[in-house]
Amino acid sequence: MSTTIGMDIGGTNVRGAIVAEDGTVVREEHRHTPRGFAALSDTILDVVADLRSGPPEVIAVGIGIAALVDFDGRVHFAPNLPGLVNVPLRDQLNEALDLPVVIDNDANVAAWGEAVYGAAAGVRDALLITLGTGIGGGIIAGGALYRGGHGFAAEIGHFTVEPDGPLCACGERGHWEAIASGTALGRMAREAAAAGAAPSILAAAGGHVDAITGYHVTGAVLAGEPDAQQLLDRYAVNVAIGLAGLANILDPTRIVVSGGLIDLGERLLDPVRHAFAGRIEGAALRPAPDIVAATLGDRAGMIGAAALARAER
Repeated sequence: MSTTIGMDIGGTNVRGAIVAEDGTVVREEHRHTPRGFAALSDTILDVVADLRSGPPEVIAVGIGIAALVDFDGRVHFAPNLPGLVNVPLRDQLNEALDLPVVIDNDANVAAWGEAVYGAAAGVRDALLITLGTGIGGGIIAGGALYRGGHGFAAEIGHFTVEPDGPLCACGERGHWEAIASGTALGRMAREAAAAGAAPSILAAAGGHVDAITGYHVTGAVLAGEPDAQQLLDRYAVNVAIGLAGLANILDPTRIVVSGGLIDLGERLLDPVRHAFAGRIEGAALRPAPDIVAATLGDRAGMIGAAALARAER
């Protein structure tokens, strides 16, 4: 059995799992993400050592990391991982582990997990988006993970939809991420509450406008509050604007939506589909891509990284 380790490295947690060939997670280990390259490398090695301390035998390690990663496994830039600038992570881990190591962007490996075992299984051309603090993405083209000329493709949150729009976390204005991420939903909710248009959300945040986040919107929507659903419907238009642009360029047959906001299920997806249908080119004259929820949850990165390691070792 070709068992591999898959790891998902973000700004908060380092997560690793032994994953069987059928996608089953055999065992998991979690650590807090340390600051600095040396400390992070040590943490990765520690997690791998714990996972390898018992059966089954591991043949390769796959890692998804929230960073720009080139084809040689060099991390060029990681905005939420201080100290990771132009570091040869794969080479160092290969030497330390004496195992094949594959490294890619975290959203890419999550997309691959959904393509192999999840909501995009059997689909040759698909797009995965992650709606969280920012917007991540992965592109499946012709049954393969599309990485672009340098390995940096699918930074889908960072194209301009409003030239004078809100400031994005990357420093540019009007990126799709700045109007359609979970962070953007929180900002929209604060603005609505300050204008007196979101009483249930304000109440959920204890009456403090500045305390409102996307989490309070989600809770109010799930509680059936009409003002919260109205806000979510406006937010869904922002999501659909970016999806329609990407669909016009990529022509996927399926769009898979993941991230914390997908807990809203059809309360989010229905208005997104409705807004999307009016924006894609030739909507009445072409097949529309399915817009569906991801199925692997927060394990998609680990499972996808393990599958990528199995495929590319």
